[in-house]
Amino acid sequence: MSIQNNIKQKTRRFIDSKHMLSGITIASFLESTIVPIPLEAVLVPLMQARREKLWTIALMATLGCIVGALFGYALGYYLFDVVGDWVINTFSSPEQFENVRQQMQEQGFWFVITLGIVPIPFQIAMLAAGATKYSLTLFLIASAIARSIRYFGLAVVVYYAGNQAERIISKHKNKVMIALTILILGAWGLSTLF
Repeated sequence: MSIQNNIKQKTRRFIDSKHMLSGITIASFLESTIVPIPLEAVLVPLMQARREKLWTIALMATLGCIVGALFGYALGYYLFDVVGDWVINTFSSPEQFENVRQQMQEQGFWFVITLGIVPIPFQIAMLAAGATKYSLTLFLIASAIARSIRYFGLAVVVYYAGNQAERIISKHKNKVMIALTILILGAWGLSTLF
């Protein structure tokens, strides 16, 4: 049996298993904390295969990410002096982190929403929010909004496009990210006027 067939069989068993939802929650937690690989590569095929659980899959991915965000915030809040350098050097650079920290202090809520949607490692935002002692409530609300937009957005595409969703997402991903970023930056700019 080839490795590819073995992977396909394991993937099929996972898709059909009773642990699929808890597995997606754990994968989302890991993606938001220590594994900076986009979860979309797993979510879209899973959503296509299990359309009857489409919205539940998006919800569990969102919840896993929120728990991961809370974990990352706690690391920044309590252990920044101990693990901060390792996280910064693993996922970013000291210059990028300092920029994130300044943005966090100046525009925290909108900054978290933006980083939660665009394909930039969210770990940096979590650590910076904790390290700067940014409001935990606002951080969790912004994280929930951002990740809900991301994961439920995928669910909407799968709902309407079915088996073509993966192709559509890969073809238009950059355009959608640019449009969402412009939309969020526009809302962010409008919020500063009021």
